[in-house]
This record gives sequence, C-alpha cells and structure tokens, in this order.
Amino acid sequence: MLETHLIHTEADYRAALDEIERLFDAELNTPEFDRLEVLTRLVKAYEQRYYPIEARDPIEAILYYLESRGLSLDDIEPMKQAMFY
Repeated sequence: MLETHLIHTEADYRAALDEIERLFDAELNTPEFDRLEVLTRLVKAYEQRYYPIEARDPIEAILYYLESRGLSLDDIEPMKQAMFY
C-alpha cells in the first residue's frame, strides 16, 4: 500500500491516481474507503493548484455542448418553448 502524504510532485500525483483507481470500489466504512477519501481530497487540492479549470461563460459552454454533439440552437427550440411557455 502506498504511503499517504501530501502530493508535491507529478510522480506523487500519478501514484495517488493509481491508488485511487485500485480503491475505487471500496465499501463504505472501511479503512480502504477512508484511504480513498483522503487520496481524492489530496488529488483535488493538487489539481486545483496545478491544473486549474477556469469557469466558462455559460453561453459559450452551452454552444460548445451543442457543437460537440452535432446539434444547433434549432435542436433545442422545443425545450426552450417548453420552459418559457
């Protein structure tokens, strides 16, 4: 089992991700689940510091979602009508 410590390097980060993958199906209220929770919190903190994700403009996010699925604004017209009428 990997020793749990703060993630300082990319190697630490990769090792933590490997351990998380191994523990992913851990049952609640077990030492393995507790370890999984600690590791995911450490990874989250590392990612927020070294791989920050900037918030997108909501309209740009919707347009990207549509484009990435081959849809257009016309495709969501029925939803828009149902929401506002």
